[in-house]
Amino acid sequence: MLEHKTISLAEQVFERLENDILTGKYQRGEILTELKLVADLGVSRTPVREALHRLEQEHIIEITPKGILILGVTEQDLKDIFAIRLRIEGLASYCAAENMTTEQLTELKETLELQEFYVTKQDPERIKKMDSKFHQLIYQYCGSTVLNDTLLPLHKKVQKYRRASVENNARAQQSAREHRAIFEAMEARNAALAEKYTTEHIANAADHILNK
Repeated sequence: MLEHKTISLAEQVFERLENDILTGKYQRGEILTELKLVADLGVSRTPVREALHRLEQEHIIEITPKGILILGVTEQDLKDIFAIRLRIEGLASYCAAENMTTEQLTELKETLELQEFYVTKQDPERIKKMDSKFHQLIYQYCGSTVLNDTLLPLHKKVQKYRRASVENNARAQQSAREHRAIFEAMEARNAALAEKYTTEHIANAADHILNK
């Protein structure tokens, strides 16, 4: 059963189903029915149908005569996602270094420090949460709605693979160090260095996930 929140029920259903698909609860090739989702989520058909329509638009599912076909993220999708992030995520960091306020930098620092803390505790779930928040704050505060709207969905689509990455303690430590370098470049308002470190960070993440 979904909890009552300020966002619409259809939005809650969408977020829940998107997360379940992208984290691997529902596997690629699996076929679900609308009735099963209605029963599992404890909601009516209307918000489920609205959510499914959005998921189909994002090519995460395909609605077929046999049911709801889970597409998820293919290996080629993953390669494409990292190819795009390699080319534009550094730009987001460049812009963030120039545009972030002192308060926003403080929020980014606090997120980084929590990530570093959870790395020492070897807590994969919280590491992943803070790792995601670090990137999302950069997207949010870079000053470009277009960059944010492009990068945020791409970042979400690699959730399943990022979980495996943060469970590798050596990679989790390396990722935190890379985030520290990005933050310090931003704090120094060195946009070019922030861009360089971010591009290197995405390249390392791609190498770990795609070549493991």
